[in-house]
Amino acid sequence: MADQRVYATGKRKTAVARVWISPGNGTITVNKKPLDEYIERETSKMLIYQPLMLTGTYGKIDVYATVKGGGKSGQAGALRHGIAKALAEYNPEFRDVLKSAGLLTRDARVKERKKYGLRGARRACQFSKR
Repeated sequence: MADQRVYATGKRKTAVARVWISPGNGTITVNKKPLDEYIERETSKMLIYQPLMLTGTYGKIDVYATVKGGGKSGQAGALRHGIAKALAEYNPEFRDVLKSAGLLTRDARVKERKKYGLRGARRACQFSKR
């Protein structure tokens, strides 16, 4: 399976990442831009590199991804999820390492909706005694 491209979908908040991985020299391309150009924050980059570092494939696998929705933080989380899922499919031996690190689990936390009569999801108007 070393010569094939592997596809996976990653999700986080409202962001969806479509990820393809293939053997290569470690280039990561997001929405037709290099990763450093697309994501500025170092912590977000570390988040994306995490599955590659854990499996020892950093610098050995090319990642091509398209991301839609959400903000930069959610997109970075979606990319991490997608890369981890693709790596687990690429080499089944990686699954245990990725699963124990919690990278294959979809982070289901999303923003709670605003309710009527309130100022936010739970924030009520200020109490007035008179």
